[in-house]
Amino acid sequence: MTTDNQCTEREAELPRGSSGDSGSTLVEVIVAILIMGTLAAGLLSMAALALTQSENQGHLSARTAEYAQDKMEQLLVLSYGDSTSDTRVFPASVAGGTGLTPGGSANPAAPTVGYVDYLDASGNLLASNSATPPTGWFYQRVWQVTPLSGTLKEIKVTAIVARSIGRTERPSATLVSLKSFPF
Repeated sequence: MTTDNQCTEREAELPRGSSGDSGSTLVEVIVAILIMGTLAAGLLSMAALALTQSENQGHLSARTAEYAQDKMEQLLVLSYGDSTSDTRVFPASVAGGTGLTPGGSANPAAPTVGYVDYLDASGNLLASNSATPPTGWFYQRVWQVTPLSGTLKEIKVTAIVARSIGRTERPSATLVSLKSFPF
């Protein structure tokens, strides 16, 4: 139990102008909270942007891989000697195309007529009979058929997105498979 004399003695020991209470004032706490809030808002907006970019790029990369695989499966179903099936339409028609005739290009910047098709943003095939992209395309698929021997062909399919998000490269996927005679 303290007496009034003891309290007065303790206060006398403190430097002049200070009170017995130590700690932060309400104004100091509010200023600190405002500074922390400003920093947190800046960091959160950067984190949200990074998360959105990563999710979008991942989604586009997955779609290009999926659409390249779809095209590869469509080509592998054809017989080794097929030279007329048109795989630019779905389902493939028996005439009007190149089938597995050697040719084409796996370079999306240099598509070859008969070895390129285009999809919209939802993955729907768009009609196109030339290497010129149709209006509204979002994905491009190009393929190349290369004979390796008299009984073996290499099929290469590349799918790419029309435009990238931000300053990154456009997502793309390339698949390579072998087709042998008589299959």
